[in-house]
Amino acid sequence: MLVLLACVGQFLVVLDVSIVNVALPSMDAALNLGPAGTQWVVNAYVLLFAGLLLVGGRLADLVGVRRVLLTGLALVAGASLLGGTATDAATLIVARAGQGLGAALLAPATMTLLTTTVPEGTRRHRALAVWTAVGLTGGTLGNLLGGVITEYLTWRWVLFVNVPLAVVAGLLAVRAPGTDGVTRRRSVDLPGAVLATVGLVSLTFGVVTAGTHGWRAPTTWAALILAAAVFAAFVVVEWRWAPVPLLPPSLFRIRSVARGNVVLLLAGACLNPMWYFLTFAMQGVLGLGPLATGFGFLPHTVLTIVVGVWLTPRLMRAVAHRTLVVAGAVVAAAGFVWQSGLTADTGYLAGFLGPAILIALGGGLLNTPATVLATSGVDPRDAGAASGLLNTAKQVGAAVGLAVLVTVVRPDAGSRDADALADTYGLAFLALALVSATTAVAALLLPRSGEISRVGTSPSGVASDQPG
Repeated sequence: MLVLLACVGQFLVVLDVSIVNVALPSMDAALNLGPAGTQWVVNAYVLLFAGLLLVGGRLADLVGVRRVLLTGLALVAGASLLGGTATDAATLIVARAGQGLGAALLAPATMTLLTTTVPEGTRRHRALAVWTAVGLTGGTLGNLLGGVITEYLTWRWVLFVNVPLAVVAGLLAVRAPGTDGVTRRRSVDLPGAVLATVGLVSLTFGVVTAGTHGWRAPTTWAALILAAAVFAAFVVVEWRWAPVPLLPPSLFRIRSVARGNVVLLLAGACLNPMWYFLTFAMQGVLGLGPLATGFGFLPHTVLTIVVGVWLTPRLMRAVAHRTLVVAGAVVAAAGFVWQSGLTADTGYLAGFLGPAILIALGGGLLNTPATVLATSGVDPRDAGAASGLLNTAKQVGAAVGLAVLVTVVRPDAGSRDADALADTYGLAFLALALVSATTAVAALLLPRSGEISRVGTSPSGVASDQPG
């Protein structure tokens, strides 16, 4: 039941990220959003989600996983009802911000639920594999469901669909045992929480602005400079003054956690922006509609489930975690190189299905062992903080990766020249291949097989890393 609860909550989080994308034109037509309003329907969610992940993760440590889960589910359900009944742009944008706030509580809490209730070893590997696969496939299914719902119902049901899912997850959270977690420290690091939120929101805003107005825009530079200054203050507060830090410095002394998060940040910078470029490539180059594009992602979904849930946990029993991460990143890079050869004359089977097999295989191989490494050896009292850090690394990587690629590649989604679009998106996929290859290089610095089980905390409570 605990794994089911964690997966339903995670699915709800990832679904909200992607399901809205296909419905944006319909929302624009109904509420007269305009270009700026349409952008903020997406950005309002991203800003609150990325900005509060660290706080959400730490709250799970301080007040209990169950309370955080139920609060996050209530926020998502209430915001979804508000957005589904919206009659103007402002209400819809506020509702999306509310969904992002709820998701910032849910995402780290679902992982904390697993890392505090499932012991390290094969069972946790299997549980995290399922949790990771749900996250990877939720984005794909969100595009598909968004197309189906928008075409056959109305865009409002793209938001209403969250309500029954939140109710089911809430009932599971109330009934499931072991969801209170470790709540031995009640004080809240308020200065750290404020600084982390302001810094992450500023960073995310600067990156989002760079994706639309360029890196030289004054708003971009102002947001990024503010983020750098706030993060510097955050480090000083956490390391020198906070009695119970929002992000315990001891986490960074655990080598698998520190390096695992770097790998996940890089992986997020290539595997997440992939959906954006694949969506526009299928529609702009192949001329597919929203519904057909959603179905075009099915191979990614099916293969990710098979590899991530069935194959990878079995391989982890015999193959070093680091080896799987490196191999997965290399295979994904090969898939991106293949995808870059897309032309206007290439059909779906030749231009998308083959690369999809390699990309899904690579992503399925690397995500679970990287997630296991990034959460290994953590004191149960800091599990929420570790989960918040992991989710933040992935989201920041995704946001920065997409913004950099959009400003460098500069895709013109409104162009009708299929050949020009194929060249543009081909360049983007080559860039994704480079990031994936960099992920493989970074993964070489992860702990060797056998070190993972010996990474933990010393009797004094200070994290340690004892290589085998």
